[in-house]
Amino acid sequence: MLMCFYFLGQGVDEPLSATGFRQADAAGSFLSNVKFTHVFSSDLLRAKQTAATILGKNKFCKDLEIKYDARLRERKYGVAEGRPLTDLKAMAKAAGEQCPSFTPSGGETLDEVRERARDFFEFLCQLAVELEQKEQDAHGAASRSSGTPEEQLVFPWTNHCSEAELSSDNGGASKILDANILVVSHGAYMRNWLGYFVSDLNCTLPTNLTKSQLSSVSPNTGVSHFIIKLENGNLLKPEVTCVCLNQDSHLVDVGAECVAPKVF
Repeated sequence: MLMCFYFLGQGVDEPLSATGFRQADAAGSFLSNVKFTHVFSSDLLRAKQTAATILGKNKFCKDLEIKYDARLRERKYGVAEGRPLTDLKAMAKAAGEQCPSFTPSGGETLDEVRERARDFFEFLCQLAVELEQKEQDAHGAASRSSGTPEEQLVFPWTNHCSEAELSSDNGGASKILDANILVVSHGAYMRNWLGYFVSDLNCTLPTNLTKSQLSSVSPNTGVSHFIIKLENGNLLKPEVTCVCLNQDSHLVDVGAECVAPKVF
């Protein structure tokens, strides 16, 4: 089977293929028991359709509004958009550089993509803190229930995670805020976001994660789960734990004949 890898980037705003919809449907079934409080998506069409498909399979929040944000767009590849990976490699070789650090004419640098990711993440942290403050103002800190409804914590990979990765108990110094956020974006963008988590925020990674997995682009509809803790609502020192990265077990039943070429 011949696989052609090509770049959509931002300039080629195509809809999902039939395979893409099947993959999004599988991801939706995989996440159907997770009760999200917020959903954000890239404003590119393929991401919008993925987010809507995932939410449409959810048992608890089908009517939740999807917020579209340009900061979640895929990396801009300039003149390489719509062209195969071999063309990008040839451009990089001619410039004496290596993929993926090479920036085609009119494209975004990795630093620019990471800055977009940082800006959006800081926005999410601020959103979570404001949500917590509103709840405390409305109900009072003492009236908070001691437990979270079970369906909010039913992540499909929980049984494969260590207790330390999922526990919110950290000696009382920090807590998991009651924001359960779904973010739908793109492979190369998310790889840069992870780079920001690891290099800038010292993200705790799963012990079995390999270097190749850390640097690879997620498969289409791959799922990653991060827990963010903010000590006393301190936005300057988020504690980030990666529970799983680029999880793709939900795609097994999609079938080998339905696996699409990666697009970026």
